[in-house]
Amino acid sequence: MAGGGIKGGTAWGTSDELGFTAEEHPSSCYDLHATALHLLGIDHTKLSAYNNGIQRRLTDVHGHVLSDLIA
Repeated sequence: MAGGGIKGGTAWGTSDELGFTAEEHPSSCYDLHATALHLLGIDHTKLSAYNNGIQRRLTDVHGHVLSDLIA
């Protein structure tokens, strides 16, 4: 992620020596989506779409805004 309210030159967490597993600050795609929606001014906890007969949140129930990355 670059620009759009993200701190420049920021490294987020660390990984193991092979780069396979996050060791510090593990995050998921839901966190990335929640952060992007937050930067667009959208509350991801209230945004939902109708799918298969029920309302579903776009970030499911997992996403958290990565506030340490926001400028």
